[in-house]
Amino acid sequence: MAIEISYYPFYNPSAAAAGVMCALFAIGFIVSAFQTIRYKSWIWLVMLLAIAMEVVGFGARIGSALGKTNRTLYIIQFCLVILAPVFMAGIIYVAFGRIVFHVVPPEARTTRLLWVPPRWLTPIFVFFDIFALLLQLIGAVIISATQVTDKNAVSKLHVGKDIALAGVSAQIGAFGLFSIIAARFHFTSRRFAAGLEGRYRPLPPPQGNKFVTLVDDQSVRFKPQWRKLLYTLNFSCIMIIIRSIYREVEFATGKNGYTQRHEWFTYVLDALPIFLLVVGYTITPPGAYVCMGFRQQPKQKDQISQQAYPMRGISSSS
Repeated sequence: MAIEISYYPFYNPSAAAAGVMCALFAIGFIVSAFQTIRYKSWIWLVMLLAIAMEVVGFGARIGSALGKTNRTLYIIQFCLVILAPVFMAGIIYVAFGRIVFHVVPPEARTTRLLWVPPRWLTPIFVFFDIFALLLQLIGAVIISATQVTDKNAVSKLHVGKDIALAGVSAQIGAFGLFSIIAARFHFTSRRFAAGLEGRYRPLPPPQGNKFVTLVDDQSVRFKPQWRKLLYTLNFSCIMIIIRSIYREVEFATGKNGYTQRHEWFTYVLDALPIFLLVVGYTITPPGAYVCMGFRQQPKQKDQISQQAYPMRGISSSS
């Protein structure tokens, strides 16, 4: 008869805590789904996927807490909770790119301003995000699927830890650089605010809280209060960095590490920051401030806008 071993050797996991987080993320998913449809923010479906992963992950953790020897539920909850923030980081890159596109005139989108080639701003960071996602996925599967009774269990756990650690390190490096760029842009973007009137004009009441482009009479959702979205974006960067540093420490110290021995770390340094991130974007949904469809405005429209309505008082230097 096979001996069943708990996947939580150092504590009894709380089904109640997992249930609370599952419910909170479910509420966040419902609100975000409504806002995605309302503002036609179809690219934001990636965030919905990530929130759904948190819902399913903590739902599986409820079952895993009640059945501590259930291998399948443990793997599901571990992998989904680990990977969801990686998807969130990827869509945050896209949201930042949309802000830059709408706020900064073409001639001012320089490497000096953004520290990376403007055309490759989103692709570069998304590439590193996918790279980090794959490494964390492989590492998480190896770690979660390994039992202490398995042959070469120590070796498997070591390999899984190193792979997952490399993935989290890659995410921290790329997302850390992005966070610095986003924080810097928060201040440098002020000098573009006045010149926006040369590209956009307010709609008449009752839609006066939006801007409409003058090119081909096509409206573009763009609020004058777009800087509120920058605040949320920078806040979300801090939350993901806190969570990533925690996971870095967790993988580095291994299954016998201090963080692995105390369940509260999972909720305070992972679940809570990511939930606050979700709350931030439900309060300030990107689609309400900038275009978050699958496609942003064509380049030729931006060029026509510059010719017909030149920017005023904006220097292209950074």
